[in-house]
Amino acid sequence: MTQARRDFGERHRGLVWSDPQADDPVFIRAALLRAEFQRLLDIALEFGPPRLRQEWNVLLAEGAPETERARSSVERILKNIDEGLALVAARN
Repeated sequence: MTQARRDFGERHRGLVWSDPQADDPVFIRAALLRAEFQRLLDIALEFGPPRLRQEWNVLLAEGAPETERARSSVERILKNIDEGLALVAARN
């Protein structure tokens, strides 16, 4: 486990409280189902927006009720993250 991964797990310890050594996809998917902007932004900055979308697509493909409940919030958050990062990139 890399230091960055340990740091990420420490910052988001409550996501997977039953398994603090869980793999990244478990943490990312748990965060997506909670649909909190700041946490998803942190993940996008840590792992990249494509990785966040990849894990979201996995959840969508599984079709769980929890995913459907979070869908509109998550998609709005992902859109806002993409737009914000594009603005920052355009300024640099």
